[in-house]
Amino acid sequence: MFAIAIAAAGTARASSGDVWQQFATEVEGKCKQAARASIEFPHAVVDPFGSEHYGMALVTGKPKGANGFVSYFCVYDKQTKEVELGSEIETDEMRILPEE
Repeated sequence: MFAIAIAAAGTARASSGDVWQQFATEVEGKCKQAARASIEFPHAVVDPFGSEHYGMALVTGKPKGANGFVSYFCVYDKQTKEVELGSEIETDEMRILPEE
């Protein structure tokens, strides 16, 4: 009986991980698709869990018809599964590490 409970718990954890991976893949795909109107070959970095109501990603790439790189914040509504992009942010303006 105890072995069955442990096996069931392991399955639940694996399933939960699979669900979050599927969620992240869906957010990435929808955000990249939304950005394709403005970005050539968009790359998305997804918050693996998002907030209670939203999935989130940062989409970056070369702007169509221009040089350099731009980024957009992408928000995915978990209920409606719709995405919205924020306004264009020049990647040069973003600082990953503070200047010393």
